[in-house]
Amino acid sequence: MALIQTITGPIDSSELGLTLVHEHLRTRSESVAVQFPHLYDEEYEFQKAVEQVLAVKERGIRTICDPTVMELGRDVRFMERVAKATGMQIIGATGIYSYHYIPPHFQNRSIDYMADVFVRDIEVGIQNTSIKAGFLKCATDAQGVTPDVEKVLRAAARAHKRTGVPIMTHSHPASGTGLKQLDIFKEEGVDPKRVLIGHTGDTDSLDYIFQVLARGAFIGMDRYGLDRPLGIATERRNDTVIQLAKLGYANQMLLSQDYCCTIDWFPEELVKQLVPKWSMTYVLDEILPVLRDGGVTEEQIQAMLAGNVRRWFES
Repeated sequence: MALIQTITGPIDSSELGLTLVHEHLRTRSESVAVQFPHLYDEEYEFQKAVEQVLAVKERGIRTICDPTVMELGRDVRFMERVAKATGMQIIGATGIYSYHYIPPHFQNRSIDYMADVFVRDIEVGIQNTSIKAGFLKCATDAQGVTPDVEKVLRAAARAHKRTGVPIMTHSHPASGTGLKQLDIFKEEGVDPKRVLIGHTGDTDSLDYIFQVLARGAFIGMDRYGLDRPLGIATERRNDTVIQLAKLGYANQMLLSQDYCCTIDWFPEELVKQLVPKWSMTYVLDEILPVLRDGGVTEEQIQAMLAGNVRRWFES
């Protein structure tokens, strides 16, 4: 068992229950939101988040991990408001989401300086509150491991070593960045069992996936509903999960949608047009029945929605 910090206070890992491991209550272009706040409707964003969270709560979800960190518009007070309104256990994160660069403030300071910032979020509180982060988040996309991205990866690894909270990544399977992330974590002494390589389900290349699994990491099959912009149809995602489950890998997969209750990267009407089925309930309502029909057992589904998340926090 392990103590996990949620937005509304600590829980034991035995209390996690069914968990969506990668969902966003709100995603914003951070600098735009700070400089031009009139472009945003806080109450509308709050209501959309509450609506989605209550919908999954009604379906049995007890916990949501929200990896919204710096550069995604993290606002821990907004997260707290949603958590209190819904009664959902929401676990927040610390880290930096960047594909290629970090601000000069961090460029001109050491890796350990950045790690100290992450540790403060975990041990003291986020954004001058007493609300503590429960896991770490970092990203490597098609741009690869740039010097700035490497700094974030190493800082996350060092913060993990000091605090024991697990690491979740954003990866780009087509560029093999999950393996590159694991290489750096190994150099920093991180146990791969404490790492979730996010978005591994964006490929159906079993050769690549097997390499990640062989390292011992968890893999995120966590972008259900994001078919068109990412080029992986739901059917291919399902086939991959079913194949891996039949091969005995259900104990390393985690299911989610990477859903954003609101996201300002695109006009709202365009998001609805591009990904019409994307929601926080999509896996529960439409994917699980297909997985069951494909031979995935209830025990394996429980592992992918509950047991594996607990092991990620506890290992």
